[in-house]
Amino acid sequence: MQKYPNPMNPSVVGVDVLDRHIDPSGKLHSHRLLSTEWGLLSIVKSIIGAARSKTYVQEHSVVDPVEKTMELQSTNISFTNMVSVDERLTYKPYPQDTEKTVLTQEAIITVKGVSLSSYLEGLMASTISSNANEG
Repeated sequence: MQKYPNPMNPSVVGVDVLDRHIDPSGKLHSHRLLSTEWGLLSIVKSIIGAARSKTYVQEHSVVDPVEKTMELQSTNISFTNMVSVDERLTYKPYPQDTEKTVLTQEAIITVKGVSLSSYLEGLMASTISSNANEG
């Protein structure tokens, strides 16, 4: 829950909590809005037709203190007519050493109506994978 601000990922410039509650089973549910600022290349800006580089992502998370797990799902809400990124992260204790954590990351990237979509999808997948390795 304290992932941002993070000097290793300065692109996230704002985090707003839209809703947070504990359900009857004791799980913490959060809905947050992330504001991101990406230094987009000029060619990417010309492809998407945008001079601005601020985008928004909605994030839903569930923390289960009994199972010691956290599931986080996020999706972009900016530029959805051109690209959608649906990401799911699951954190749980490592079975052989509960002082360690297992992270499972899944992402579905879809680029729509843009030439070179396969290239852009691959580039985004590579960036997500690289960020996961750094984390």
